[in-house]
Amino acid sequence: MSDLKIFRIDGGMATELPGTDMALEKSLQTMIERNMETLFGVRFLASEYSTGINHGGRMDSVGIDENHSPVIFEYKRSTNENVINQGLFYLNWLLDHRAEFQLLVMKQFGVQAAEAIDWRNPRLVCVAGGFTKYDTHAVQQINHSIELVRYRDFSGQLLALELVTATKGSSTETVPAPTLKNSSSSPAKTVSDYLAQAPATLQDLYAEFVAYCESLGDDVTQKATKLYFAFRRLKNFACVEVHPQTKILLVFLKIDPDTVDLALGFSRDVRNIGHFGTGDLEIRIRNRDELAKALPLIERSYEAS
Repeated sequence: MSDLKIFRIDGGMATELPGTDMALEKSLQTMIERNMETLFGVRFLASEYSTGINHGGRMDSVGIDENHSPVIFEYKRSTNENVINQGLFYLNWLLDHRAEFQLLVMKQFGVQAAEAIDWRNPRLVCVAGGFTKYDTHAVQQINHSIELVRYRDFSGQLLALELVTATKGSSTETVPAPTLKNSSSSPAKTVSDYLAQAPATLQDLYAEFVAYCESLGDDVTQKATKLYFAFRRLKNFACVEVHPQTKILLVFLKIDPDTVDLALGFSRDVRNIGHFGTGDLEIRIRNRDELAKALPLIERSYEAS
């Protein structure tokens, strides 16, 4: 990010916009909280969220992301402030105080959103003007979902965000799928179950899809939710459902359907159609030819995320 230069073109003449850290940590925090869903795909819940008298701390910002995972944001201007350790302290506190967070979500977004919280991999997003090589190495050793995001302000007119590194974290917690009340049936299957039961041809097709998404950049992370696989950078760019019986990968991309020549049986506008995951454009992939046809659209969604 230190090498990134942005210029204003006026009358054919280029003038460089000086890039700096924002003057105050609070100004950055306020701006992100006001635009959290646009910038990170996270619904804002609270600012300066207190951990109580005993712990004596305040999380800078908390929210819940597109995949129903809790998210903690910590902001720092200086590269030598220990934002990662501070964030991990709050992350551990959150895991020990789930009922309080669930109540906060319920008050803001309702009972359904509170019941949908996915506790398997809560996220910590550290936003700073810069990180050291020791920061990036340290997060790779920690078994949590942590993202280091570098920001740069250009004269108050442009904001650049760079995902420096991201760790997925492996959950040791098993979260059962919801079941209907008064039902003796077994728990509903998850997308991972459907993938495991899919024909080998569909599993191979999904593996090729994953390989392509990961090849788009080092900033791509994958998360398995109960109902779909989510691929994201700062935000989701693809959500995938696996349908073994019909041998289809149902992919949802964040692309305006009006900008695509829709093809019957392959692509569809789902802005007004309910579906799992995020994205307004639905793509149906049944073979390698359709996967190849979908790749440019996947890249478009990646570039926009």
